[in-house]
Amino acid sequence: MPESSIILSLETATRRGSVCLTRANELLASAVGEDLTSHSNTLLKQIDQVLVSSRFSLEDVSLFAAASGPGSFTGLRIGLATVKGLAATLDRPCAGIPTLQAVARAGGVSAVTVALLPAGRGELFAQKLAVMPDGTVVELDQPSHISPAELLNKYGNEPSIRWCGEGAQARSLYLQEFAQEQGICFTELQKAEQGLKQDGWTLAPAEPLLARHVAALAQVRLEQGETGDPNSLLAFYVRPSDAELKSHGHNAADS
Repeated sequence: MPESSIILSLETATRRGSVCLTRANELLASAVGEDLTSHSNTLLKQIDQVLVSSRFSLEDVSLFAAASGPGSFTGLRIGLATVKGLAATLDRPCAGIPTLQAVARAGGVSAVTVALLPAGRGELFAQKLAVMPDGTVVELDQPSHISPAELLNKYGNEPSIRWCGEGAQARSLYLQEFAQEQGICFTELQKAEQGLKQDGWTLAPAEPLLARHVAALAQVRLEQGETGDPNSLLAFYVRPSDAELKSHGHNAADS
């Protein structure tokens, strides 16, 4: 039954990444990576670690899930290729979960959440979403690849925002200064929940175990019969890779 299914989920879209094993949203085991270590060097070790820790085997896994992007191009390819290989070998379904949806869910229930991830060169992947009390995530716009200035042009008029993700942590001072200029209260989420302030902009704490939220959203897919086979698992990059941009610029210069 879907509610008792075991899900192995990977998140390799961020620098550290994470792996977890869950059953009916119960966390059985997890592993979090390191900032300076490539997922290609650690991912299989982390998968083995969570299986050994939980005393389950790959054959016990009912569904393989992975963050599908946006995020690190190399990281996404590693994670998705791993899930595809495992699902194909074991003849199991798999699910690709948009990274920004997992980021939003990690920030908790909110009518307006803006999930942010670093996109390199000082830019960001961003999306506005809502997180329901049951943990489901609703898209309020489409993911975009934008500069910090464009981010505030896009969302700066929102009176209440839950800011989430590595991008929000990295740009917290920038967001706070803009909020103060606009007369918007900017508070860390923990303080807001203590009753010091309930409106305005809040900054969600960092969540190193995004794989757990990938698993929770994959659980919903499983219950709704919306999983797929390995061929259906595709990366969602939002923007072209640096190699593609360089190639395009070179061709444009030659044309």
